[in-house]
Amino acid sequence: MSSSIYPEKYRPHALCIPFPAQGHINPMLKVAKLLHHKGFHITFVNSEYNHRRLLRSRGPNALNGLPSFRFETIPDGLPCSDADATQDIPALLESTTTTCLGPFKELISRLNNTSSSSNIPPVTCIVSDGVMGFTLDASQELGLPNVVFWTTSACGLLGYVNYHQLVKKGLIPLKDLSCLTNGYMENIIDWIPGMENIRLKDLPTFLRVTDPNDFVLNFAITEIERFSTKASAVILNTFNELERDTLNTLTSTFTSKIYTTGPLHLLENQIPDNELKNIGSNLWKDDDACLTWLDSKEPNSVVYVNFGSITVITPQQMIEFAWGLAKSNQTFLWIIRPDLVVGDSAMLPSEFVSETKERGFWANWCPQEQVLNHPSIGGFLSHCGWNSTLESISAGVPLICWPFFADQQTNCWYCCTRLGIAMEIDNNVKRDDVAKLVLELMIEEKGKEMRKKTIELKKLAEKVITSTTDGSSYNNFDQLISNVLISSVSN
Repeated sequence: MSSSIYPEKYRPHALCIPFPAQGHINPMLKVAKLLHHKGFHITFVNSEYNHRRLLRSRGPNALNGLPSFRFETIPDGLPCSDADATQDIPALLESTTTTCLGPFKELISRLNNTSSSSNIPPVTCIVSDGVMGFTLDASQELGLPNVVFWTTSACGLLGYVNYHQLVKKGLIPLKDLSCLTNGYMENIIDWIPGMENIRLKDLPTFLRVTDPNDFVLNFAITEIERFSTKASAVILNTFNELERDTLNTLTSTFTSKIYTTGPLHLLENQIPDNELKNIGSNLWKDDDACLTWLDSKEPNSVVYVNFGSITVITPQQMIEFAWGLAKSNQTFLWIIRPDLVVGDSAMLPSEFVSETKERGFWANWCPQEQVLNHPSIGGFLSHCGWNSTLESISAGVPLICWPFFADQQTNCWYCCTRLGIAMEIDNNVKRDDVAKLVLELMIEEKGKEMRKKTIELKKLAEKVITSTTDGSSYNNFDQLISNVLISSVSN
């Protein structure tokens, strides 16, 4: 991918704003870096809370940026805190929706006023997270194109799209909380094209409410409808060959054109002499020692365990996972965030540590892409967030899924039933189930077949980011720029 050349003051200027959570910041930063490589001036907007966390995790100069790649902040509307933890997602959704429009417009005004007395070009377009709906109000008022980046899978997004139909058919909200345990969630939904025979429990979890006025449920319904018709375009971090059926349904549903541009991390890796390579977005400090430890292990011999940036587990679930790994007798790398365990520190039983210390490694956080691509990794026990799922597919690593919330359940269903590259652990996790699935994944025939299918998908992922006629994601990114992001500049 070659960079377009613009005189600095006449560069197109993209304002990129992710939802302020780790799994949203990471892929948006990749989009921003790719746009910068194509010649854009970038302003990347973090929340003040996450800006402070990034400085703590990556060092005081981590967000200095470059003259053409700058970082700015706006408040998220929640009470000030310096905790080193993911904020409550429903509260964050509500606060950003109700408080961020004013500060966001003030930021654009300040950037545009600065442009008259400096080398910063005026803002020409907005690339916003799909759940930062206030940006659409700002872009419409200012006459700027607004490209919406949904960080979900296509199947996850399609699940949200059908919330309004589920309400219309009387399936949600739930009559009462007993619906979560009495078999009601096993009901088959057979009327969503591309997702036939999905169960209600496999759809994104924000429908698991009894209140018809629940904020997140109604937020999903109204915001998706608004963006699907009023966004200048929609970006998805997936590729056509991976989710063709659900993409076809979305394309027929959305008025806004959808551009599949994933896997974004593979596109980003193509940037030569990447001057932004050291600008990262991990909110916890990486422990690179795990890579040295992996160097000493045999190929395909290590189970990588990481439940992402938001999942929390109970102390009892922690114990069940631990003894399940011990019982499997497999070598493992386990990422245990400081805030992983609900209401407690992430403490492992001392007997477990003693028993597994010769074949286990624990870290608070790690460079996941490097870990998944390490030859010693043979399987991934994951929460099935979309970033992790796509990174695992791109590395040819099959999965055991323990989805926690949001679209993770839908990703799990898709990987298990449609792609055949994953197995699911029941939410009520038991050590015997963990051990059984880890053994199937790592040494039995089922795991070998899953690995074969994942490697086939890896080859497809590598093909779509090439500058050939088969490079659908590569070409879609270029078309997004020329058709949407710079068309207003050139006009």
